[in-house]
Amino acid sequence: MLIAADWTDIALRLGCTFVAGALVGLDRESRERAAGLRTNILVALAACIAMLSAALLVPTAGKAPTSYIQLDVMRLPLGILTGMGFIGAGAIIRRSDGLVLGVTTAATLWYVTVMGLCFGAGQFLLGGAALALALATLWGMKLFEGRMRHQKEGRLLLRLSPQAPGEAWLRGALEEAGVQLRRISASIEPNTGMREYRLELWCPRQTPLIAPDFIHLFAETVGVERIEWEIGHH
Repeated sequence: MLIAADWTDIALRLGCTFVAGALVGLDRESRERAAGLRTNILVALAACIAMLSAALLVPTAGKAPTSYIQLDVMRLPLGILTGMGFIGAGAIIRRSDGLVLGVTTAATLWYVTVMGLCFGAGQFLLGGAALALALATLWGMKLFEGRMRHQKEGRLLLRLSPQAPGEAWLRGALEEAGVQLRRISASIEPNTGMREYRLELWCPRQTPLIAPDFIHLFAETVGVERIEWEIGHH
């Protein structure tokens, strides 16, 4: 911890924090996230300055013999971490279709806060190790993820007339296309015999976003009245 007001040391800590926040923020900026380069730098610097302020207050901490007040300087950086929880929560978005976005951005903001506290406390080795791990996770893991077997999550709605084939035909067509059925729900109209299937699927990574082969098959099948198709990444 910094006890004396050594401005050379203060500048070094702020500089290390700036560089660390910028390097982590580059990943978010390249992906066009809301919390990009400037946001990560400001968050890291805010944490560093809070820790520096706490360190400079250390000589005034304690309890005077004539006072019942005791100063706890560690509450300042702890308050920074608590506040970051609210900012991180604001970066997370849950769409109407159930997809959650912004979790990595929120975690990155919290992480650069901790890095800023490390550099602000003069723990350069720990802060440098944290930076190296962050870069290895955000950049190095991209290469690993690229080699993983990814699947796309798809949703399919089929409305079938009584003349359309049965459920066995539907399952067989999906299996032949290499699509894994996750969940299925069905409804039937007793008066007309119309059937409606709602399916959640795991599709191969190379599945086209619009009209894959099995969609063309369904469209050409007699009795298929309506098709709705949606696909995303998992």
